[in-house]
Order: sequence, then C-alpha cells, then structure tokens
Amino acid sequence: MRIDPRKCVGCANCVAVCPMGAISVDGRLRRAVVDRDACVECYTCYRGMSTERLNPTLVRLTRRVLELFRLRFDPEPDVCPTSAIVPEELEWPRTVRRAFSDVQATHESTGILGRGTEEVKTNDVTGRVDVGEIGFTVELGRPGIGASFRDIQLVTTALAAMGLAFEDENPITHLMIDRETGFIDPEILDERVMSAIVEFRTVPPNVAAALRRLKGIADQLDTVMAVGVYARCDPAGQTELDRILAEEQVAVVRAKTNLGLGRKTGPYLASVPGGGLS
Repeated sequence: MRIDPRKCVGCANCVAVCPMGAISVDGRLRRAVVDRDACVECYTCYRGMSTERLNPTLVRLTRRVLELFRLRFDPEPDVCPTSAIVPEELEWPRTVRRAFSDVQATHESTGILGRGTEEVKTNDVTGRVDVGEIGFTVELGRPGIGASFRDIQLVTTALAAMGLAFEDENPITHLMIDRETGFIDPEILDERVMSAIVEFRTVPPNVAAALRRLKGIADQLDTVMAVGVYARCDPAGQTELDRILAEEQVAVVRAKTNLGLGRKTGPYLASVPGGGLS
C-alpha cells in the first residue's frame, strides 16, 4: 500500500485506521507515509475509510489559511478527503503479506480466505482430526504486532523435529520447502504478516511434549503465540485432553464445543452423539 504524495493533505485520518501502526505523518513533508517494512498489506486503510475527491491543492490552501487564525479544517475522522490511499501491484514475495493479512484475499495454494487456515472449529463438518487424534493450532502475531516468517519457521522446525504431521490444507504447510524439517521458502523469511496459524495433528501421548517444546521456544519469538488444542468429545462431552492439560498445569480456556449438528462426513460422526470437539 502507498499514499500518493500528490493527493495527500496530511489530515492524519489514516494513521489511526492502520492496525499495524505503519502509517505516520511526516512533519517536514506534511504528508502521510507508509512504513513498507511494517505494512502487512491488509488493505484496512484502503477499505476501512470512506473517500472523497476534493482538490488537494484547495484543501491544503484552506488548511494553511485557517491556521493563521488558529482554526482547523479537518475531514470526518473516517474519511480520506482526496482518495490518496493507493493499492500497489504486489509481486512475489511481498504477495504473501496480503494473503495472510487481508481477510478478503484468497490463498492461491488452498483457496482459503484470511490468515491461512480453514476454521478448525468446523471439524465436526470437515472431520480432519479423527478419533484418537489431537489437533493443535499455533497462532503467531496479532494486530499491532505481526509476525515474520522467521518467527514462524522457528515454530515449524521445532515441531518438525518431533516428527509431527502438519495439516495438508494449511498454506503455511504449502510454503515449506521440506515438511520433514519444517523449513520455509527462504525467499519469504523477511516478510511480515498480521498473523498466521500453524496446524498439526498428533496422538495423546505426544501432547505434553509438544506443549513443552512450544513453551521452550516462546522466548525466542519476536511476537506473541497463542496455542489451541482440540479433540473429539465422548458422549459425555469429555476428552482425554482434560487430563493431559491438568497434569501439565496448563491454564485452559474452553473456547467452544461443537454439537455436531452440521453435515456428517464419516462413520464416527454418524454414530457418536455430538461428534463435536473441545
């Protein structure tokens, strides 16, 4: 994303809209500028603001005249008065920024919108995590923080060393040059995204080790990490995870239990009441 200096009038409305803090007003130029390293191409500024097509020269002149009388002429806070925000034609490897950060962008590798994974909360429909398996999501980054692919690679290589199975339908998996090692395409390691999710499956005996491995590398990450675990519930709504997480003294927030009222995709889902996940 860029801001056309010929159109920008330095009103600063776009500064507060950017979730990554990548926009600022250059006091010398009196124009808003985009920090390309911090920008994750989420398009929030472009789509989140209304636009007008006022004449930039007239707006600047009006603002400067009013300044003489200690008055201000400012557009509404959600408006770019001169339509100065301009999307760029992105090229590889910068295109990965938008794929993971723009909720309306589609990943070419998977056809999935947004941060990089189909919602794991629909497992009652997709059936990706089967009976006797435990699913993990490791989310890296948040608005205002972001994450680089170097951070993501620290996680994927640590998990790969344990022989864990990465989710096929996840675009992070598609960006690995070697799933056995977890190494990611070196061309994109310096790219930043708002957030991304690594997904993998394992069996109950490996859950504690996976949690310890993730905790062990947390201090090496220059971002935040949120770990989610999920499994199929038994008819009573319980899973083996409850015991494992209690033994590991992991603070747990039970986010969601699906009742399995969606489309049934396998014999287990058809036979077990609920068929949901925890």
